[in-house]
Amino acid sequence: MEEYTSEQVARVIVEAAIAKKAIAPVVIDVRGNCDYADFLVVCSGRSDRQVDGIANGIDAEVVEMRECLGQEGLANGQWALLDYGDVVVHIFNGVKRKEYNIEGLWKDAPRLDIEVPPELRETDEVYDDLDDLDD
Repeated sequence: MEEYTSEQVARVIVEAAIAKKAIAPVVIDVRGNCDYADFLVVCSGRSDRQVDGIANGIDAEVVEMRECLGQEGLANGQWALLDYGDVVVHIFNGVKRKEYNIEGLWKDAPRLDIEVPPELRETDEVYDDLDDLDD
């Protein structure tokens, strides 16, 4: 297996998430601030099925770069975690992202500059629509 940097892997992960229409992907640089990873990738799906689809799409793209050391949460579709060692991916279903607030926990950590299509940027309307489904 060719050697890839953690940043290269994080960028492939976020590109794969965007290809699956992940909402508001963010890559948090935690190098030097965290002993379990170099980067955290956080994104959202609009449904349980999309969360699973994003996770599967990421894994299909990264399989040649890194072995997935562990997966959590895929059975329920509300939150999925993919652990690639130096890059950890969190995929949330709608409001679960605000509930866990990973970005808030790492608010002082730098973000990688990534190109997110306008239709995939976070808006309050996306989460408001999901709130309506819970009523």
